Amino acid sequence: MTTPLWRTKPVSSAADSQTGLKRVLGPWQLVALGVGVTIGAGLFSLTGVAAGQNAGPAVTLSFVIAAVACGFAGLCYGELASMIPSGGSAYSYAYASMGELIAWIIGWDLVLEYTVGAAAVASSWSGYLASLLGGWGLHIDPRLLATPMTPVTMPDGSMASAWFNLPAVCALWGVTALLMRGVSESTTINTIVVCIKLAVIVAVIAACAPHISFEHYHPFIPQNTGTFGQFGMSGVMRAAGMAFFAYLGFDIVSTTAQDSRNPARDIPIGILGSLLVCSVVYAVFSMVLTGVVDYRAMANDPSPVATAIDVAGMPWLASLVKLGITAGYISVLFGLLMGQARVFLIMSHDGLLPPVFSKLNARTHTPWTSHLMFAALTSVLAAVLPIGQLGNMTSIGTLLAFIIVCIGVPVLRHRYPEAPRQFRVPGGLLVPVLGILSCGAVMVSLDRLTWIRLVVWLAIGLAVYFAYGIRNSRLCRSES
Repeated sequence: MTTPLWRTKPVSSAADSQTGLKRVLGPWQLVALGVGVTIGAGLFSLTGVAAGQNAGPAVTLSFVIAAVACGFAGLCYGELASMIPSGGSAYSYAYASMGELIAWIIGWDLVLEYTVGAAAVASSWSGYLASLLGGWGLHIDPRLLATPMTPVTMPDGSMASAWFNLPAVCALWGVTALLMRGVSESTTINTIVVCIKLAVIVAVIAACAPHISFEHYHPFIPQNTGTFGQFGMSGVMRAAGMAFFAYLGFDIVSTTAQDSRNPARDIPIGILGSLLVCSVVYAVFSMVLTGVVDYRAMANDPSPVATAIDVAGMPWLASLVKLGITAGYISVLFGLLMGQARVFLIMSHDGLLPPVFSKLNARTHTPWTSHLMFAALTSVLAAVLPIGQLGNMTSIGTLLAFIIVCIGVPVLRHRYPEAPRQFRVPGGLLVPVLGILSCGAVMVSLDRLTWIRLVVWLAIGLAVYFAYGIRNSRLCRSES
């Protein structure tokens, strides 16, 4: 007999969790959700850094390599989502394959990923909003744009201490209010925002493409400087490691299984479709950017996209880019806050968290208690903490979830060989193994402080689990 720590949830039980959410989402809305979370401001900043310092014009190849590496995890998500269409995402997959303790660790890890990620995005969004409004002659008090006691420069040139990040708080509560109105209404608005974001990117590409100088593509892979990671193939791979983080976010799609009309079919489409769209956007954008601006000029250029716009002779595009980034951040917040609430809802439904988190609004059928709690928590983080230094915690949390999902594919194939799967990972065990290796390699590259923070967070989670979760587990009670 297995101990409570290693009890696994039957696949049929994990897939049939009845949460009361409305099933209204189709494949196109799921693709829009994945694209909205994945493509952020990093597209405009990361491309120039990776090209100027690591890969040169071959940064396009780096994005393709990173897309393939993320694709390994994406394929594994697709199979498990078609087999276990549960809104718990990696938490539910781990519960069915590796037991309750590992499931709790991954669920707690996802809370870290979504909470810190949402707070960091909201903090960054306030800066872009201030820049956008400043271009229109509207100015926000600098003391309301940073965390407490941060030195800021006032309009008259004097120095002052910041109070708190007000726009970040407003963004978080605004998106939360939108989510609480209902899934159908909120995802429609999110899809519109994502279309605006993509339209801005297409406009930049179309405006700059005629100004491409093919001489900028030679040499495509610049000769290595003698230092690992500075051009040559080592630089291409270093840039691929950086580009890997630009693809994180597509896994949010798997948290909407209980909101999807046909999750076994549509969740894999949403995950792989969003990954494909993002791959094409990143590759084309990086190719155009390095064709317009010489990669050598990008090494110390904080805004290579602005430089490309100057070359194109269309200064009005600069404001359009700011508008696209500002709108784009809203879609990122939408996905993160939506994913948070869904994972907590499923964990509460399983008895590992208090039942208050699985309460739904009678009219909108949304998990309002989870939404309110996370809005409050992320608002505090975004308003008063220097959240920028915690950015890597989002990445390490996502990568850990990716690895668990890749492990889950062979485990569940062995344990449930006859279980129906509308999508299967091709290539047998090769893809899951490559997914584990690629994600593990990127995790190892993260700094020690990020690892320490992850361990501390998981230790807090284990304390919560042994104080509450293990005693109230619905699976444990049913087997007793």
